[in-house]
Amino acid sequence: MSKDLRYISSTGSIPKILNKIIEASVPENFNGDFLGTKLGFPGGNQRTFISWAKKCNLLNADGTPTQIYKNFRNPDYRGAAMANALKTGYEELFTRNAYAQDLAQKELTKLVCEITGKPHDNHTVKVIVRSFQNAKEFANFDSKPVSTQKTETKIATEKPKKENTTAPTLHQQSERVKLGLNYTFNLVLPKTDDPAIYDAIFKSLKENLLDE
Repeated sequence: MSKDLRYISSTGSIPKILNKIIEASVPENFNGDFLGTKLGFPGGNQRTFISWAKKCNLLNADGTPTQIYKNFRNPDYRGAAMANALKTGYEELFTRNAYAQDLAQKELTKLVCEITGKPHDNHTVKVIVRSFQNAKEFANFDSKPVSTQKTETKIATEKPKKENTTAPTLHQQSERVKLGLNYTFNLVLPKTDDPAIYDAIFKSLKENLLDE
């Protein structure tokens, strides 16, 4: 069963329009007025770019630019964005040959003929091939596809334990460390021949100073 493939009547306008898209700001709606007035392509054949861009998911059905359109304007994502657009717009090509972008013109023409059911010298076949090849100049099929989904950062729910930075109280310090004090006394005894006096002195020292 033959299928149609999207193309632009004025195939040489594809790289020119795409370069203008890179330079211009993103419109609220990509319509004929924007293409003709802002980008400078008022011709009727050039307006077929809009339907081609919708097929390639550069534009939504209502003409609003997609994320692929916006990524294409960014030099960091341009190659991947156009590769994504062509894989979408020419899905049947890549279904039959995953490396359709690497086919020589003769082989690509043959594949287009198989899909459309048209002969190799048919005008439609020629503009399909040229449209694909001209847009392919902006694509990089080796780059990683850019995700349009927002990534969520997981936040750990476990709170780190707080270190105890409070200084220990004097009581706590005294419990941890036992203090010991040493005293030295110079005792001068009176001269006496009565031993009872010495006994009374030493007894008093024991009871008042040497007792723990």
